[in-house]
Amino acid sequence: MGRRIVIVGNGQVAEGADAVIDAADFVVRFNLSRNTGQSGTRTDAVAVCNTGRPANEMLDGPEWRESAPVLASREIWSVRDPEKFARLRPQLAVTHPELDDFCDDRTDDFARFAAASGKRHRIVPAAAHEAADAALAAHSPGAYVVPSSGLVTLFHVLSATEFSGSEVVLAGFGHEGWDGHPFAAERRLVAGLAAEGRLRLLATSSPSLSPSQGA
Repeated sequence: MGRRIVIVGNGQVAEGADAVIDAADFVVRFNLSRNTGQSGTRTDAVAVCNTGRPANEMLDGPEWRESAPVLASREIWSVRDPEKFARLRPQLAVTHPELDDFCDDRTDDFARFAAASGKRHRIVPAAAHEAADAALAAHSPGAYVVPSSGLVTLFHVLSATEFSGSEVVLAGFGHEGWDGHPFAAERRLVAGLAAEGRLRLLATSSPSLSPSQGA
């Protein structure tokens, strides 16, 4: 087995999970990473929603820039491919006119922040988003806007050559939040991937790794 890659969502993690996460070879967190501490402190990459209101919240104030996970990270990942989201804008203007700023792109601002901070910046390719969409189709997602950043990041890690041969572990994935993400279908999809042995789920009741526990 190669490296252990842990992808840490912003949900609850079990007592003792911090030690398991901090012992990983590479840890990815998301946006404001509000459960840092409870979920350990190691942070190699912070994956961000680089469009719309989440991007503005992170970039336009000091909280995100000066947070411990961002300061500790070596990489910033922009999860939303700018060209794909530019293509989504006309469709969303019809189906979700209230999301008029959803595709506003701030990828360049994250790239500048990363460069000024001595960090690598990468854009998660649109192919990861599209693979997540294709996989969700088998799990009755219903109507949704986009997959969650966590799911897109997971599909990127599962497919990227640099992570080939790694054990992929999920922690802190509650599969709940904004109703524009198909969280119920994402839960079913992740459980299926775990059953296939493509990833492991950090148990919610103990720090052991168990594919039978929900993310």
